[in-house]
Amino acid sequence: MQVMRGWATRNAPWVSLVSILGIAQDALAGDYEGTPQVAEFVGEMTRDYGFAGEQLMGVFREAERKQTILDAISKPAERVKQWNEYRPMFITDARIARGVDFWRQHEAVLARAEQEYGVPAQVIVSIIGVETFFGRNTGNYRVIDALSTLGFDYPPRAEFFRKELREFLLLAREEQVDPLTLKGSYAGAMGLPQFMPSSFRAYAVDFDGDGHINIWTNPDDAIGSVASYFKRHGWVAGEPVVSRADVRGAQVDEGLTAGIEPTKTVGELRALGWSSHDALRDDMPVTAFRLEGDNGSEYWMGLTNFYAITRYNRSVMYAMAVHQLSEQLVQARGVK
Repeated sequence: MQVMRGWATRNAPWVSLVSILGIAQDALAGDYEGTPQVAEFVGEMTRDYGFAGEQLMGVFREAERKQTILDAISKPAERVKQWNEYRPMFITDARIARGVDFWRQHEAVLARAEQEYGVPAQVIVSIIGVETFFGRNTGNYRVIDALSTLGFDYPPRAEFFRKELREFLLLAREEQVDPLTLKGSYAGAMGLPQFMPSSFRAYAVDFDGDGHINIWTNPDDAIGSVASYFKRHGWVAGEPVVSRADVRGAQVDEGLTAGIEPTKTVGELRALGWSSHDALRDDMPVTAFRLEGDNGSEYWMGLTNFYAITRYNRSVMYAMAVHQLSEQLVQARGVK
């Protein structure tokens, strides 16, 4: 992450981007220079957030519309329908081995994050492993290109991505970094934990105390930021994540939760033929779900910490992959 000392703080004007970024004043117009949508957006940023219009246009003069981004977001991903297909994508020997190495390499920082936020080290490691294979796959698109392309040329979700573009420019100003250098996924997710800009501004932390938040190349900040995210989304220290259930009777499927919110209670499920492998209070809210595993249907109760994981990615299978990878990391680290 390139720190730009010339970029302003919230309360000071930006210095000229022409001089900072070396943009020639007579440069050819970029894909977004002079378009009505960009002019409106720049006007909003100038009016509401104190940016200088011409300096912002210097950024958009360099931003590029990427057809590959539009193709990627418009083409439905190959749908993995069953748990027994999804799980092997993330819980592999290579990912476990790399996770153990990452844990050992950053053991002190992970221990500090666990102490400060109450989130177990293995869960933090697992998230970074699932998201980017511990930094191997963080994305090769410039964030400015991704968010400009989707904010101005993808009508179905343009409003969302323009909001993220606004957050991105704000974080670049706050962190004193060149917005043309930061990279991420085709959707604008950034760094080892793949935070969107709004999540970065809300939850990312300067965990090594150097005065900047760098989730791209600083594992300390990435670790602290993941822990901060979970704490802010309701993680309860020392509580379990899921409980396996046995089921019996004709009303079992009536207990399944529609969506991921914990709208059922253990007592309600018990009345429908569910019984937990663990001692759970009847008044505990849970997300009740069924997965199709290698040996048939599996019934699970997701607890408060399970729901916290789904706030990172709204998918039951994602949350289970993170949880089970974390368990495998503990086991592997204990025997090596």
